[in-house]
Amino acid sequence: MRTVECDVAVVGAGPAGLAAAARAKQCGAGRVILMDRDRELGGILNQCIHNGFGLQLLSQELTGPEYAEHFISEARDAGVETMLDTMVLEVTQSKQIVAVNRDEGLMRIDAKAIVLAMGARERNRGGVIIPGMRPAGVFTAGAAQRFVNMEGYMPGKRIVVLGSGDIGLIMARRLTWEGAKVEAVLEILPFPSGLTRNIVQCLNDQGIPLYLSHTVVDIHGEERVRGVTVARVDSNLRPIPGTEWDIECDTLLLSVGLIPENELTQDVGGELDHVTGGPVVTDEMETSTPGIFACGNVVHIHDLVDNVTREAWTAGEGAARLVAGQQPGGDTVRTRAGDGIRYVVPHVLHLDNLASRDVRLFMRATRPAERVRVEAVVGGEVVFSKFERVVRPAEMVMLTIPAGKVSPGKMGPGKAGPNRAGLNTVSPNCADGGPQPELVVRITPRDRDSAAEGGEKA
Repeated sequence: MRTVECDVAVVGAGPAGLAAAARAKQCGAGRVILMDRDRELGGILNQCIHNGFGLQLLSQELTGPEYAEHFISEARDAGVETMLDTMVLEVTQSKQIVAVNRDEGLMRIDAKAIVLAMGARERNRGGVIIPGMRPAGVFTAGAAQRFVNMEGYMPGKRIVVLGSGDIGLIMARRLTWEGAKVEAVLEILPFPSGLTRNIVQCLNDQGIPLYLSHTVVDIHGEERVRGVTVARVDSNLRPIPGTEWDIECDTLLLSVGLIPENELTQDVGGELDHVTGGPVVTDEMETSTPGIFACGNVVHIHDLVDNVTREAWTAGEGAARLVAGQQPGGDTVRTRAGDGIRYVVPHVLHLDNLASRDVRLFMRATRPAERVRVEAVVGGEVVFSKFERVVRPAEMVMLTIPAGKVSPGKMGPGKAGPNRAGLNTVSPNCADGGPQPELVVRITPRDRDSAAEGGEKA
């Protein structure tokens, strides 16, 4: 077996992997290897030919392939090496990767740091348990996107989309432009799962109806889909008897969520967040396995590629710092989702980082709300807050805590958490018997008294 040595190995060459590899190299890492099982760099971006990418980071409105090309060029200019058409078989806690490809056969990559950027996979019909027949004509939205945009095939002529995720919304518009009739988009939740701009541009502007609190309860057809039965659901998301109605169609697209690809993370013993389905990470994007980092949809599902890139930059910088022996030490504090927040990433923050640099937190709201403040709270004190006109579960919220807003003194005497050497060792209680310190993120009404403390003005 051939052995390859490098400073940083990145698994996955989509938007997260490209940005992480380039940033690691730019931050001083020596040999950086970027590997992917596909034959091309760019990952999912290659089939996303619609525009809307790069508005935040690049101040440009690019298509997916254009956004990918920007970071492909950046990685190549930085000197990142690539291994395409390469399947990673195993990642070990000792930072060894076993991989195989046609040219090299079986090989082992010995790295000083590894970045996991495998992305996510679509939830399929088996994941949502739709009763009925199993005819041809049931696709995930991503599969349909690849057929239309890259292979030149139309999946059908009369379409129903189950789920209002962004891929489903974008494909509803794309198929309409290609001459298909999109009969309806159905969403089981009482609010959309996609970005507001996609609801407007992909549905409203195209005259496609969106039915909230509805789902498919039956699929008709033997060899090919002939139609679906739809029903309204109650507050427990269960179909309401007597509300059923039929829609004739020849194709059902599923846009019912993404699942982080974390088999490799589990192989190395990485602690997983039961809400996101991704690994628990520090503010360096390091997992609970020392020297192994993660970023992008493998950590939590993003709605904007700009945020994927931001997160990947952090992972690349963290990997380069580890190789150089410059990682932050000292105490840590856990983050926790408070009122109105579904989850917060990263999960563990270094007090050294909080004192010396701005730290970004990513989160999602549990429900839509207007005119609220997103607050970071330590020991009952609001250390920073940010006004938001609207928060929606479909749209990620980013809270950037300025350097120095959280300091060891705010934790109280003897309340700092243990060093980051293995997040699994972080327990609810400190060595002195006191509670493990937490930074709680919550959503509060704007007029709450404490909301004005330490934050931005509206």
